[in-house]
Amino acid sequence: MSTTSTITLEQIAKQPIEVPPHPTWPSLSAEQRDALREHIKRMLVQQNAVLVAHYYTDGELQALAEETGGCVADSLEMARFGSESSASTLVVAGVRFMGETAKILNPEKRVLMPDLAATCSLDEGCPAELFAAFCDQHPERTVVVYANTSAAVKARSDWVVTSSIALPIVRHLAARGETILWAPDKHLGHYVERMTGADLLLWPGACVVHEEFKGFALERLRRLHPEAAVLVHPESPDEVVDQADVVGSTTQLIRAVVDMPNREFIVATDEGIFWKMHQMAPDKKLIEAPTAGEGATCESCAHCPWMAMNSLQNLAAVLESGNNEVQIEASIGERAVLPIQRMLKFAQEHGIGGKQTPAGA
Repeated sequence: MSTTSTITLEQIAKQPIEVPPHPTWPSLSAEQRDALREHIKRMLVQQNAVLVAHYYTDGELQALAEETGGCVADSLEMARFGSESSASTLVVAGVRFMGETAKILNPEKRVLMPDLAATCSLDEGCPAELFAAFCDQHPERTVVVYANTSAAVKARSDWVVTSSIALPIVRHLAARGETILWAPDKHLGHYVERMTGADLLLWPGACVVHEEFKGFALERLRRLHPEAAVLVHPESPDEVVDQADVVGSTTQLIRAVVDMPNREFIVATDEGIFWKMHQMAPDKKLIEAPTAGEGATCESCAHCPWMAMNSLQNLAAVLESGNNEVQIEASIGERAVLPIQRMLKFAQEHGIGGKQTPAGA
């Protein structure tokens, strides 16, 4: 890595990120909750809208998306579903980059989010202006950005990837002799670098959820559960990834719980994934990987505070008001769509993904 760049990796790593507290929602009785769910269902029908929810959102939102013909998926399949849906309104329960991606791919559709302030530490730690300047310092490198970035950062990239498709795309680029500027997750980037042997210049970002998993604490937990398989998202630190039986995207980790013979699983990713894992493998025991111990700050406690900004209450409110519509500047959207479409075309050509994880499958 260059040490003479005008913009250094040390400067980038100092970008301030303000992590919000987890929101507290008013408690609802069972009757109130049922009435609110039915109200939301009616509004979705009336507005020709479909709910697209990420695996890390609350289980109630995931259940509602499935019950109403929507989608519960990782970010790759959320992007694909939005493009294929006939709905004129997409309601994205997740974080801002997911809503932006839906709008970039569907500029003619209305895209709403329960809370536009629901962002991501990776997105926040990769400001578009700083990123563009850093790319300009390394014009010889192919720019590959993780989906967890703003529309403006995507517009400056050559490729967009998600965790489920990063390895095959980077292998493809490396085979063509290309060197890569990777942003923003350093842990995922280092994992991709190790697995592919590609030449990656890593932006020093990290996810506040996955960076909290502790390798030494995981080792102790494994001794308590020697028969448990360890499932790890590659946004986690090396000392956690190195203990994994399976390293993969959210969809790949869910599939591992279903397919592997183990009865117990230690899971190192956002706890929101447990709803789908329990749904698809109700007989399996799921154990949260540890975030406590020496050096712990518990900024997230294994649940993204921005994902927690999605609730039944603000989902209903946004459908009632029409507020929180995602807007993308046309010039940015026109540039950002190209690397996203490149990823989707690559996925189609290589048979990667293609549908969200079906309920009960």
